[in-house]
Amino acid sequence: MSLMSSPVEFLELLAREAAPVEFEGPLVAARAAGLPPERLAELEQAKVVALRVRGLLERRRRREIELSGLYDTASDLAGLRDLDDVLRAIVHRARNLLGTDVAYMTLNDDERGDTYMRVTDGSISARFQRLRLEMGDGLGGLVAQTGTPYVTSNYQEDERFRHTGEIDGGVGEEGLVAILGVPLRLGSSVIGVLYAANRSARPFAREEVSLLVSLAAHAAVAIDTARLLAETRSALAELSAANGTIRAHSSSVERAAAAHDRMTGLVVRGGGMEDVAAAVTDVLGGALLALDAEGRRLARVGEITEPDRADLVEAVAASRTEGRSVRRGPLWYAAVVAGAENLGALVLRPEGELVDADQRILERAALVTALLLLFRRTVAEAEGRVRGELLDDLIARPSRDTDALYGRARRLGVDLDAPHVLVAVGDDAIAATGSARQRVLSWATTYASTRGGLAAARDGRVVLMLPGRDAGGSARAVARDLSRVTGRPVTAGASGPATGPQALAATFAEADRCLTALGALGRNGQGASTAELGFVGLLLGAVGDSGDRDVTRFLTATVGPVVDYDARRGTALVKTLEAYFGVGGSLARAAEQLHVHVNTVTQRLERVGQLLGADWQRPERALEVQLALRLHRLREPGR
Repeated sequence: MSLMSSPVEFLELLAREAAPVEFEGPLVAARAAGLPPERLAELEQAKVVALRVRGLLERRRRREIELSGLYDTASDLAGLRDLDDVLRAIVHRARNLLGTDVAYMTLNDDERGDTYMRVTDGSISARFQRLRLEMGDGLGGLVAQTGTPYVTSNYQEDERFRHTGEIDGGVGEEGLVAILGVPLRLGSSVIGVLYAANRSARPFAREEVSLLVSLAAHAAVAIDTARLLAETRSALAELSAANGTIRAHSSSVERAAAAHDRMTGLVVRGGGMEDVAAAVTDVLGGALLALDAEGRRLARVGEITEPDRADLVEAVAASRTEGRSVRRGPLWYAAVVAGAENLGALVLRPEGELVDADQRILERAALVTALLLLFRRTVAEAEGRVRGELLDDLIARPSRDTDALYGRARRLGVDLDAPHVLVAVGDDAIAATGSARQRVLSWATTYASTRGGLAAARDGRVVLMLPGRDAGGSARAVARDLSRVTGRPVTAGASGPATGPQALAATFAEADRCLTALGALGRNGQGASTAELGFVGLLLGAVGDSGDRDVTRFLTATVGPVVDYDARRGTALVKTLEAYFGVGGSLARAAEQLHVHVNTVTQRLERVGQLLGADWQRPERALEVQLALRLHRLREPGR
């Protein structure tokens, strides 16, 4: 017999692990060669035997893969550290070994009497991943209730178990068709179900069911082992609790004594806030945050997140009321007070629980912090007086001994040749009481010094000299921030930038006029610069205290009827007038700008004539109307 179309070819196909379809090749070649029927029958028999051998080898190879997967799972259990990781590994291996689209696991909830999704692999549906199954509902609920494996090649059409809208919806959204579920057993109890599922119809062989049962047994062992480890840890913790309590009390007394000595030394040596924070964390461990009365950070040691503002205010208020530190979640708060004045707070995130002696350490640290802040305030006020005197001299006597002014500025870290803006704060920021006035000046001094500038009180107002070029932005920032401090609207006028004593003095005068103009325009509680007010600001700045009354009378007499008409009727006569003057009196261009017809503009201007008189377009009247419209717009900057 030649090698051509002989049984030897089937051995070669087996040796190179050929696909089943390739085993038809020798028969096709034999038929083409015209071999007799007995030879063809012999080759057919050889093909059948070869395919049988190939199937046996394939099953053994697959069994080796399955056994390897089970061995790897057992290895994971031997080094069990995290239950979730082990369960995910089991579900992932179930999906890979059975070659399914999805694998997942549910566990029984004894308190609720149902079973819930615990781990998924290959799932894409959030709804499916959140499913809970009542006992007996769906294929999984039936397996959990009966403890018997169930397999279906088409879930939606299988009537052997109870369908529900929620379960069918989740399964449908995931696109599952064929599902195999086997119970997780601990002794005689079923604690959950392990599943393998496909998004197309397919049968599950007996070997696949057996493999999934083995994996489920491993998963049950992992869950039970984790439970036993947790119970063991709990017992050990209870055994050591009493001894730990005794040791903690003894060590807390020693810590309190050491902390007292250390913080006493800090006060004597003039230590800072970082030293206090370091002393507390060295003794108590954890992390500490020191905040001032406005919630700004003074010092931080260790990793700790600043608390929410509302939570901070509530906790500090409770600490002040109770006269000791208070706990809110993982954090401890101790108010820093001097008499009735709130100076800030200490926020501690300890490494462990605080006993009474530890709380006393935190409270003593709050007292030391108050002493340091009061000392710092005294020093700052002294420096503030020096800085304020320099600014007062720059404003009042810029020509007297310029070199001395430059020298004083250099010693304070202020460069008079750099651009600065001047901000004047109105009387509305200062209440009648001296304490409120001092508070505003103290805030302005701190605000300016932290930005490398100066602040001073002059003629009943507060003046700030701030580095930069944005006068309007600086005025608005000062008005906004100082309003929060005082709890009342604050008006701020600004001018600049300017450099050198002479220019700075002149810039202050402009800022003061801008402040007066804002009051005349009725823009109290706002901030603006002279550049933003234009010539109207310069004009009103010279009017004086009667400016507000004069402006109101002028507006009422000039455009009051038009403004009132718009307010009553919801019309746009003021807007039409502004557009008309803005395009040089052109009806067509005004209509184009307003997106209306020319006739509409004509009708509106006729109505204006009826309200203001027929001579409103005469040059002298027209100038007054335009000026009044400009004042009206400045009084309502949001328009």
